[in-house]
Amino acid sequence: MRFINIIFSFFITLFFIAGCSNDPKPEDRFASFISKWNDQNFSAMYDQLSSEIKNKVKKDEFVSRYKKIYQDIEVKNLKVSFAKPDEEVKPDKKGEVKFPFQVSMETIAGNISFENEAVLKKEKTDDGEDWKIKWNPSYIFSQLDEGEEVSIQSTIPIRGQIFDRNGKGLAINGQLYEIGVVPGKMADQKDEIIAQTAKLLGISEEEIEQKMSQSWVKDDSFVPLKIVNPADTELVSKLLKIPSVLKKNVTGRIYPFGESAAHLTGYLRPMYKEELEKFQQKGYSSSEQIGAVGLEQIFEDELHGKTGWTIKVKGTDEVIAKKEAVNGKDIHLTIDADLQQRIYKELSNDSGAGVAINPQTGETLALVSAPSYDPNKFQSEYEKKKDDPNKPFIAKFAHVYAPGSSLKPLTAAIGLNTGAIDPNVKVSIAKDTWQKNKSWGDYYVKRVPSPVTKVNLRDALVYSDNIYFAQAALNIGAEKFMKGLESFGFNEKISFPFPVETSKVANNGLNSEVLLADSGYGQGQIQMSPFHLAYAYTAFVNGGNMVAPVLVKEGEVKQSFWKSNILSQEQANMIFQDLIQVVEDPKGTGHEPQINGLKLAGKTGTAELKREKGESGQENGWFVAVDAGQKDLLIAMMIEDVENRGGSHYVVPKVKNVFKNR
Repeated sequence: MRFINIIFSFFITLFFIAGCSNDPKPEDRFASFISKWNDQNFSAMYDQLSSEIKNKVKKDEFVSRYKKIYQDIEVKNLKVSFAKPDEEVKPDKKGEVKFPFQVSMETIAGNISFENEAVLKKEKTDDGEDWKIKWNPSYIFSQLDEGEEVSIQSTIPIRGQIFDRNGKGLAINGQLYEIGVVPGKMADQKDEIIAQTAKLLGISEEEIEQKMSQSWVKDDSFVPLKIVNPADTELVSKLLKIPSVLKKNVTGRIYPFGESAAHLTGYLRPMYKEELEKFQQKGYSSSEQIGAVGLEQIFEDELHGKTGWTIKVKGTDEVIAKKEAVNGKDIHLTIDADLQQRIYKELSNDSGAGVAINPQTGETLALVSAPSYDPNKFQSEYEKKKDDPNKPFIAKFAHVYAPGSSLKPLTAAIGLNTGAIDPNVKVSIAKDTWQKNKSWGDYYVKRVPSPVTKVNLRDALVYSDNIYFAQAALNIGAEKFMKGLESFGFNEKISFPFPVETSKVANNGLNSEVLLADSGYGQGQIQMSPFHLAYAYTAFVNGGNMVAPVLVKEGEVKQSFWKSNILSQEQANMIFQDLIQVVEDPKGTGHEPQINGLKLAGKTGTAELKREKGESGQENGWFVAVDAGQKDLLIAMMIEDVENRGGSHYVVPKVKNVFKNR
């Protein structure tokens, strides 16, 4: 009997021990809570809160509040931790236990880390008893008290500016006018005022109505509508004569050289909805503007800098975290703004492009496209010019066109290098039309009337003989001609900050004799940008080496080559001397107009654009010229639609004017 009692007592004790061992431990419950916290599983966290807290805050409120806070401040690498005690934890007189814990995270305003103390209390549940967390907002941030909210403020950095080689501003920060309306001053003229203002600002009446109906707007509020340039005095004057329309001085972007440098600088615009997430991930505020095209877009990261952020307790001076703004970097270019303006002046009534470079250092001195637009008032300019067939918003200096006879020096170089051209041999060309044989059908290569019938390389360049270079291309052969052009950078992406279209030789290879012959004098399917053409000619200045293009001015420019040893120094010098004769020879295509004291080496080109052989089409005129003495300035200019204006002879005086007035 005694033995049975002992056994019974043993099982009772074992049962009691087992029951006790199943009691939840507060440290385990808190560890589980922290695990859910690290996963930002606020729904599961809420399930572990005390009934006191649950009575005050509903689950969906708790989840949405803290989820939004973490999302808004862009929490990453959240780490909540605590050290489990080695000894058994005993509740205090209130039946509570306390655990110190640590929180660290990365946020939009920098790293945040703090220590706090959690309070747990045992409560009755449907399954018995359990330890619950007595939550309060300071668990999220130690500065946060009950009922307080978090606010996030951005500090927009000062955007970097763009300067030319002499420190002249191309894109600068200056004073602008923010035009707005005060609703209470409209009286019974509201509809008329909105209509007048919308028309002058180039925005819709609906947009003004929408801005005036924002929740914060009161009768005496200034409702901003649009920023305008103070230089547009006529517009500002008209606006300020309208009742209720006022202006405020604000800092904004100004483009002092306007249309002459628009394609180079680009302009700023607000972010589109679909871009917001991308730029917010990079630290941008949604109210900021970004570079749309040109250098504003290309150097966006450098110019923008880094937005500053402050996380505060709303309505107080209590700062939770702060990251100072880092202002954008200024960009200094090799561009000469005055030269940019002079070239634009020559092109302002035409559709075309001009590129100016230092052919020895590779410094880009001007990149001009016409017609243009004023980046200071892009939106109104766009509405006015968007249907212009001359495409004022395209940077023509970076786009490809048929180069026409301006390609002939490159064909000459390839011919000399491959031995297909002997510069001293005179080729007999008696007529102004030629075809290799009758298999060409009714297609003939045509040339402008020439003063000579026996043509050597010098004559062919000076008088721009299409037949000579068509025959030269056939003698070179398709494969060698293609490789020769590739040695000048064809079919290759140009390493340059501003994107430039890749120059192409042919769509499907030089697959016919006619196409090869036409390509020899820059027709066929040859496509080349004015930018590339300018740098290709540097091979004739630098002894057979093409200089690498440079746009950003960073200390002293050291000459480096994009392509080396394209042809020998002797061959390069020979072509250069022939190019001098293109301008010096009284019958040379680049001779007129003569300008005393101006010695240039250059080449003209007229490219005919036609759909089929035998058709006539639009003509683009080219002239590439370099100062033959100092060799420090090279200009390539292309003008569209010159067929009734003298072809390339319309372009020559414009380029010479720039050299004359340098």
